[in-house]
Amino acid sequence: MNRQAHPRTDWSGRRIEVVLGNPAHGGACVARFEGRVVFVRHGLPGERVFARVTEDRGGSFCFAEVEDVLEPSADRVDPVCPISGPGGAGCCDLSHASVPAQRRFTGAVVEEQVRRLGGVDREILVEEIPGGAPDGTLWRSRVRLAVDAAGSPGYRRYRSNQVVTDLACPQIDPRAYLGLADRVWRPNGELQVVLDGDGHRHLVEIAPPPTGGGARRPGRRGAASRRAAASAPRAEKVIEGSGRVLERVGEREWNVSATGFWQAHRGAAETYSAVVSEWAQASAGATAWDLYGGVGVFAAALAEQVGPSGQVVSVESSRTAVDDGSDALADLGQVSFRHGRVERIVADLPEPEVVVLDPPRAGAGREVVAAVADAGPRRIVHIGCDPAAFGRDVGLYRDHGFELADVRAFAAFPSTHHVECIGLFTR
Repeated sequence: MNRQAHPRTDWSGRRIEVVLGNPAHGGACVARFEGRVVFVRHGLPGERVFARVTEDRGGSFCFAEVEDVLEPSADRVDPVCPISGPGGAGCCDLSHASVPAQRRFTGAVVEEQVRRLGGVDREILVEEIPGGAPDGTLWRSRVRLAVDAAGSPGYRRYRSNQVVTDLACPQIDPRAYLGLADRVWRPNGELQVVLDGDGHRHLVEIAPPPTGGGARRPGRRGAASRRAAASAPRAEKVIEGSGRVLERVGEREWNVSATGFWQAHRGAAETYSAVVSEWAQASAGATAWDLYGGVGVFAAALAEQVGPSGQVVSVESSRTAVDDGSDALADLGQVSFRHGRVERIVADLPEPEVVVLDPPRAGAGREVVAAVADAGPRRIVHIGCDPAAFGRDVGLYRDHGFELADVRAFAAFPSTHHVECIGLFTR
């Protein structure tokens, strides 16, 4: 029997009038129009706006951006970022909201994800991290800029490889941009700019990915190929500074690669380390795991608790981070670094009393959570940089008998929808 296919809905380019509802994961507000859900960016809850549909793949929902605000929220302010906003760079997507409103927005998203995916109903208050300006600017210590086909640096547009070449995003001190627009860089490459713990600038030019950096294939396969290309080894050239960045947490110093991982917010590493120290409560002589350990910031905090008779095992997939961490913690004989993927190594580690893990944006996932739970730790401290992934991991821990004993959220990326969560799990 022949069936008549339902016509595919496509509102792309359509201008619609909607009232914006609750915040959604990803920085949009939820609206409804003619029976469909519309995720609208650059608005605030309660606003009545004209929005332009920017993406519509059919089905029950589509995506839009605010064009005109008819009834503004009391939380709306003049945007602190001149290059973000509708059609602009994808950097500061909440720079039109007051700082308190940004925190309520991101807190509501975390609450919803933890409730829906983790099964825990908990009020989430997003906390400030010291180190930035009161208006949500000047908090970033490092930035990776895209370079367009003409050799000009800038920020990518939202979900695009197109580059906005106006170097005016206020997340980082303007000193980071000095002279960058005055020369032509390698087309389709990137520039890593770091203002280190002493305020010195380090500038590294990074070659384009193997794919050439320009083409975008649609769909999941295209996204996967772009991620794989971006993570492949690429040639680097130090243009300014040593390429070795000095950072501090407490009294301890790290000398790390300028293109390696360190928390973007200038106060984040210190803040998270303090929470880990407070919640881990590792006993003297105990064993602790530091999974996805980077250069060992949390390993250093755990080492103080377990003392010389204990042991801290840090697992990290980046060889550069392992080498930098081993150098920084060379005086702590109780710390050992293991290079490799956590899911491949965790089963061979000694039984822990405490586990700290800081997985990538996708979260720890079923396999790693199961391995951690089966190891029988007394306490787990989990750092998550994506509310949905964090919510899923909360649910996985609960499936293994752990409960979310405490949770804190931090405005680690002011003026954006991103938020960092730290959870304490016990059973």
